[in-house]
Amino acid sequence: MTPRRAPVLACSVVGAAVVALDGTVLTVAQPALQRDLHAGIDQVQWTSTGYLVAVASLLVFAGRLGDRYGHRRVFAIGALGFAAASTGIALAPGIGAVIALRVLQGVSGALLQPATLGMLRTAFPPDRLGTPIAVRTAAIGLAAAAGPLVGGALVSAYGWRAVFLLGVPPTLAIGILALVTERTEERIEERTGKRTEERTARPTAEPAARRAAHSPLPPRPSRSGLAALDPVGALLLAVALGLLVHGLAGAARPGGATAGVLACAGAAVAGATLARHERRAARPLLPPELLRSVPVVAGLAVLLAASAALFGTLFVATYFLQDVQGLDPLDCALRVLPLAVLMVLGAPLCPPLQRRFGPRRTATAGAALLTLGVLLLARLDATAGAAPVGAAAALLGAGFVVLMVTATSVVVHRAPEAHAGVAGGLQQTAMNIGPALGVAVATLLLALVPRGGFVPAEGAALPVLAVIAALALPAALALPGGDADRRRTRRGPTSPRSGRGVCVRS
Repeated sequence: MTPRRAPVLACSVVGAAVVALDGTVLTVAQPALQRDLHAGIDQVQWTSTGYLVAVASLLVFAGRLGDRYGHRRVFAIGALGFAAASTGIALAPGIGAVIALRVLQGVSGALLQPATLGMLRTAFPPDRLGTPIAVRTAAIGLAAAAGPLVGGALVSAYGWRAVFLLGVPPTLAIGILALVTERTEERIEERTGKRTEERTARPTAEPAARRAAHSPLPPRPSRSGLAALDPVGALLLAVALGLLVHGLAGAARPGGATAGVLACAGAAVAGATLARHERRAARPLLPPELLRSVPVVAGLAVLLAASAALFGTLFVATYFLQDVQGLDPLDCALRVLPLAVLMVLGAPLCPPLQRRFGPRRTATAGAALLTLGVLLLARLDATAGAAPVGAAAALLGAGFVVLMVTATSVVVHRAPEAHAGVAGGLQQTAMNIGPALGVAVATLLLALVPRGGFVPAEGAALPVLAVIAALALPAALALPGGDADRRRTRRGPTSPRSGRGVCVRS
């Protein structure tokens, strides 16, 4: 690990873990928040929905900002904004202020999340991305597992406001670290650039275009011109994704099916308008070369199907364990603890598996494990013990971590470096829409069997979620194989005629 890459990895891992931790601890704090602020249940739900809508609608545009202005700079703004919003929520006098600040926190999270992958793409060689992405995934799994326990302890001891103060120190630290390291590297690049100009100032027969192509410092993109950011496309995408997430979240609430369907219909109209605009835009928000990449699209499909199946299954399992079997939240968390353990322990094993078997076979095995875990849970009746639940949870964790690490590595690796932020935004979008889709499907299917829907063996929710998990299989088969990747890696270093390496900048 070089001194230049260590801060990038630290910022990426801590940033992703803080966002994951924030999402899990909030669910524990919501009942206390509702009582303390004398709020209604619909208002409390908007503390989650407002955040999700803000995040999902801005992720791709935030990635585009990172591609244009620098991933670390955008990451620092997001991290510092996240810390400021969290502090404001902890001091908020009423539920209205909490909702508004949660939306602001969502905007900051949208700036932060794509940059955690964009920074890795520009700092690490493509063939070494698997390990940092695996470390990032393990940190997310650990944070998600620790969230309910840490949140419960903080709420019991200090109240719900302490939950939001939990993420302030780490986000402040990584925001400042990102700014400091970026400015340090800019000064180094300026000095190096001056020396390079002095060496190349003497007359030479080499064409200027070739000298520019071999320059160790790639030129920064122009920072002028709002049109280069495609604001119309960004607005249409934000409306489409915002309506989609709002519709899925609304459909998951009792009596919200009609409003949810209308919101999803509006999302479809906005999406169709976006597609028409992007075909005509001179500089589209969604680069055609990125959307035409089969590995990138397949990786996104894997992430969407896997996250929908996992979170929908956990939603059903939670109601089964608590409402049918009468377990308290702690006992329920202990029953599914193997899921988190396999995610944390399995993430470091994924890069060697990818190198040995290739992304295609690795992801196919992960999809099979995930589908098998959902099917095993679908066979449980009301008398099921801890062993079958734990075994199914272990399969879910093993399958999901393999799919998440493998698909994310493919998406980030195969995306052009100039569009690394957009690729990171699309990856995070899939990981936000998938859970909302899975929970909405589970909620609607549970309602079809009023009495037996919460018992997996008597309901329709888990069999359908197993079908969704199985959809990751054909998508995994579209991922690149190991042999093609190895041939590509062997050809890569020999392609430049001059034999000089290109310095990649964050």
